Amino acid sequence: MRVLYVEDATFLAEAVKHNLEKQGITVDLASDGETGLDNALSDIYDCVVLDIMLPKLSGTDILKRMREKNVQTPVIMLSALSEVETKVSHLEHGADDYLAKPFKTAELVARIKALIRRPKTIDISDVTYGDLVLDKTNATLNGEQLTAKEIEIITELMRSPEILISKDHLLAKVWGEDGLGEDNYIESYISRIRKLLKKVHSKAKIITIRGLGYKLTSK
Repeated sequence: MRVLYVEDATFLAEAVKHNLEKQGITVDLASDGETGLDNALSDIYDCVVLDIMLPKLSGTDILKRMREKNVQTPVIMLSALSEVETKVSHLEHGADDYLAKPFKTAELVARIKALIRRPKTIDISDVTYGDLVLDKTNATLNGEQLTAKEIEIITELMRSPEILISKDHLLAKVWGEDGLGEDNYIESYISRIRKLLKKVHSKAKIITIRGLGYKLTSK
C-alpha cells in the first residue's frame, strides 16, 4: 500500500509518516502544492491525503486537477475547517473522505484502509430509475460525473425506489461496518446528489425522513 501525504507542517508530516509506516503503509511526503500535484498525477498511489492549506497550490486545487485529469485515486482531505459547507464543497470536487484537524493517526489509518479495501468495481451494470441512468462504468449519472461514494449511495437509492433507506444502512454500505462515516457525511453526499438531480432536470427527488433516512421518489 502506497500513500501520498501532502502537508506543509514538517513536524506533523514526519510524525504521521512514521506512524503510518509502522502500520506497513509506504508514505511519500510532499510539502507544497506543486510537488503534491506532480506526484498525485503520476497515478501510482493507493490513496492521496491532502491538507487544504498549502503553499504554491492549495489542496483544493490539487483535487480539482486530479479529477480533471481523470485520476480517480481515493482522496482524503484534511483541514482545521470542519464546517459542513467546507465538506460539501470538497465532496463536490471529488473528494472521497474528509478528516478535521486535529486528528488521531489511528483514525487516518482506518480511513485509508477503508477506502483502499473497498472494491472499486464489482457490479458495473447500469442502474435505471425513471429518467435517471447510472452508468457505473464511466461513473456518471445522466452524464454528470460522480465520486465512488456517490455511486454507492445513489445505487442503493435507485435499486430500492419509493422505499425508505436508513442512514445506518448507508453508513454501513458506504463506509463499512467499522462505522467510520458520520451522519453529516451522509447529509453532505445527499446534498451533492440533490444538486445533480436538479442539474440534469430529473423528475426524481430524494426525500429526507427526519431521524430515519432517505427515499428516492418521482412522485
